[in-house]
Amino acid sequence: MHARNWGALLWFSLAGVGCGGLPEAVGDDSREVTAQACPPGVAARVATIMPPGSAGFMGELTNVQGTLYFVTSAFDTGSLLWRSNGTEAGTVPLKAFPGPPGVYQPQSLVAVGNKLFFQTRTDTFGNELWISDGTAGGTQLVKDITPGAADSNLTNLTELNGRLVFFRWVSLPGGGAVPELWRSDGTSAGTLRVRTFGGMTGLGNDTLKVGGALLFFFSEDNGTTMWRTDGTSAGTTSVKRLDAGRTFLTEVSRPGEQPLFILEDGPNFEVWKTNGTASGTVRLDSFGKRVNLLGTLGAYVYLTSVDSPVTKRLRIDRLSLSGGGKTGITTLPNPYGSFEFAYPTVPTAVVSGGDIYFSMAIQSDAPVPLALSLWATNGTAAGTRQLFDNRNIEYGYRYPLAATGTGQVLFGGAPQSNTPAFPYFTRGSVATQGRLADINFPDSFTRVSNRIFFTAINGADEGQLWSVPATFSCPPGLTGARE
Repeated sequence: MHARNWGALLWFSLAGVGCGGLPEAVGDDSREVTAQACPPGVAARVATIMPPGSAGFMGELTNVQGTLYFVTSAFDTGSLLWRSNGTEAGTVPLKAFPGPPGVYQPQSLVAVGNKLFFQTRTDTFGNELWISDGTAGGTQLVKDITPGAADSNLTNLTELNGRLVFFRWVSLPGGGAVPELWRSDGTSAGTLRVRTFGGMTGLGNDTLKVGGALLFFFSEDNGTTMWRTDGTSAGTTSVKRLDAGRTFLTEVSRPGEQPLFILEDGPNFEVWKTNGTASGTVRLDSFGKRVNLLGTLGAYVYLTSVDSPVTKRLRIDRLSLSGGGKTGITTLPNPYGSFEFAYPTVPTAVVSGGDIYFSMAIQSDAPVPLALSLWATNGTAAGTRQLFDNRNIEYGYRYPLAATGTGQVLFGGAPQSNTPAFPYFTRGSVATQGRLADINFPDSFTRVSNRIFFTAINGADEGQLWSVPATFSCPPGLTGARE
């Protein structure tokens, strides 16, 4: 029933092979997480944004210089772009987009200055680039890049030096497509093609923003190359050839963290760091199995892999950012390791204080994982601990995880097998976490000024916008808060 409020599951495969021999992290009994709970009023309802029983989507909360934008999309009535100043009266829909049933749009919301860029599809213009200044009249098409009702295939929308940059994919007559680099200042005349790339088709899916440049990667038969752009033609150049053949970019680090990326080169997965220059782009080490970035603490990056196809435990390794080598840290228990499809994955991770917080899913051959738990690590075996065990895993729900920037981390979790997910807070231990409010399926935690906004569903099945102070304290021993 609740799957209407979220997009596709975000479980990413980490399947690979490796060796054991590391100490196994001990999972805390996290069933007592309601030892702390916030009283009514700490988290507050801002506005009701979807009527009871609406099958659809709430999300893409985006901060534009203190104004919140987001999208709601009902299955049978189309989509709405909203604006909110954090009050009920100031939470208003800006424009309706009556798309086909089940198509959730607008998408790719990006803040550039005091404007919001996004892409959406209309019958007249197809999928194109739009902009909003927070008014109904100022929510409009930027440019019909592909004239008429045909769609423009736009990817990697990114704010860069006060403008929007993005890639447009142009179909080739014999099949396939080639990318073009574009930029926009929000006007039709100022939405321009910056560069074409000839017959190069192997643009990676991910980009890295480093200072005033956007880094992107081409993998072709004649080599793998890192490029950079500042949004101008002269400033769009090849930086460094990373490999003489075709490799595959599998992952980049999260915004705000040390710029890192991983290249898959045959059986090897290479971890690289970069500062956007040729000399500052260095391969740190190579693993003979699939590894994924977990996060950076101090002088080290932490990576995850699967220790063995037999035990299927999640392994954590540490890699020096100065190139000093890798060290095994710990493995996490997997009680389902004997099951065929029960490989561990890390859907989400955030860094807060001296810890990396991450969720671990144990996959299955069903649409939902066998298990989903929240962990934290300070980079040591003894400091890797389980914080929460989800007792009910709902199809389609993303179980979000977000750092507030004030030491606390917010997440969605289901404490019992017969309950939905509630919003929880944690400071890194079972003793310092608890339920934030008695509302269901929180999602899209987004900080705006000194408050954290999120969507949730109340007991009447209404879709609502909520907020909580970025800094709050809830004492132990209280019952769960209610609306």
